[in-house]
Amino acid sequence: MESANFTDHFLIAMPSMLDPNFAGTLTYVCDHGEQGAMGVVVNRPIELDMETLFSQIGLELTDEALKRSSVYYGGPVQTERGFVLHRPVGEWGSTLSVKDRVGLTTSKDILEAAARQEGPKEILVTLGYAGWGPGQLEDEIKQNAWLTVEADPEVIFNRPPEERLAAAMRLLGIDLSMLSEEAGHA
Repeated sequence: MESANFTDHFLIAMPSMLDPNFAGTLTYVCDHGEQGAMGVVVNRPIELDMETLFSQIGLELTDEALKRSSVYYGGPVQTERGFVLHRPVGEWGSTLSVKDRVGLTTSKDILEAAARQEGPKEILVTLGYAGWGPGQLEDEIKQNAWLTVEADPEVIFNRPPEERLAAAMRLLGIDLSMLSEEAGHA
């Protein structure tokens, strides 16, 4: 576990997760290394749609489906900043490429392209992100706060938010309803 790298993995919050920032969440880990880890929660839409977000930054969205899609709570760090998870990775001003499968972009050019209907085909916008210091995520995993599984981007981009956690559990062969908050005692 010391050298484990959870980049491009899902973190599935265990039912015992007490932190309200992460209870019931599915988090996509975008980067994990000696400096710590960062990711975004992908199953917690907030009361803000893309049309409203875009108008707040002076952009007009014309794509009807994108207008109605939700912005997501990405985590408790920098909640005033937007983070765009997308496929394909593309060439944007400030993008972290996650194993050439998914991009995480923080530059406005990707939103400007989306407004012109020239952005990535698959996009999820979060406000904020989740961050862990060196060794913190590994410790939380050892304490059974999270289950981990290699991520499948289809779960993020092609499932409604309320189905994403259960879909990630199925990647592990586990039915979410079979996990309980209480450890069993005979």
